[in-house]
Amino acid sequence: MLSGFTSLLYHLYEKKLFSEVKKDRLPYHIGLILDGNRRYAREKKLESLSEGYQKGADKLDEVLCWCEELCIKMITIWVLSTENLSRDTEELDKLLKVIENKIMAIAQDPRTHRKQIRVRVVGKMELLPESTRRVIFHAEEVTRKYQSFFLNIAVGYGGRQEIVDAVKKLLKTRITQEDSLEAIVNSLTPDEISKYLYTFDLPDPDLIIRTSGEIRLSGFLLWQSAYSEFYFCDVNWPAFRKIDFLRAIRSYQQRERRFGV
Repeated sequence: MLSGFTSLLYHLYEKKLFSEVKKDRLPYHIGLILDGNRRYAREKKLESLSEGYQKGADKLDEVLCWCEELCIKMITIWVLSTENLSRDTEELDKLLKVIENKIMAIAQDPRTHRKQIRVRVVGKMELLPESTRRVIFHAEEVTRKYQSFFLNIAVGYGGRQEIVDAVKKLLKTRITQEDSLEAIVNSLTPDEISKYLYTFDLPDPDLIIRTSGEIRLSGFLLWQSAYSEFYFCDVNWPAFRKIDFLRAIRSYQQRERRFGV
């Protein structure tokens, strides 16, 4: 009885919160650090860590629905860092398989095409297995022309590595053009470096949400998050609720964005 009553209270609170959030300024681009899949698996005593990863992959479907309800147009989710690639081989293989299956499922889902969701993957692709790269290429190719919603997936991604790669690309381009050393040095401006980032043509995130209670970015969109608002949520990613999502957006709405001014 108490459980049913509690569920009713949560439902009413969720509806009230949604109504309030919907009326105010909404972020265009949200970054999500999907942390706590392994902790969730251990807390729930699941048979394997990969079950936690799968629960986390399933959660994305709900989040996409929440974004649609609020007319939020872009999210960038971080599912695999460059540091994660050094995990135990068996665990990493299972995680990569979950990622591959999820990306392929999105690419094949009729809702993806009906809702015109464009899938894009950012990260150091050459570090990923061939099977993962094939799935990524397919998902990007079949959704390339869509413009209604943008789902960016950070795989094999590290913020420091992205900046290093951007500078390397800039230097190689200038050297190919036979620019002088002085001209190259003078070209190193924030705007110029931004052109060579993995996310060079994407707007910076307005809001970044991290689950699992960790209060740090851990390298997620380091360059792009200079003026983002941050929200840290205690709940592990697979247990992330619509109420948690709405609270994050409400927190964003309560802040005054100055962009360094």
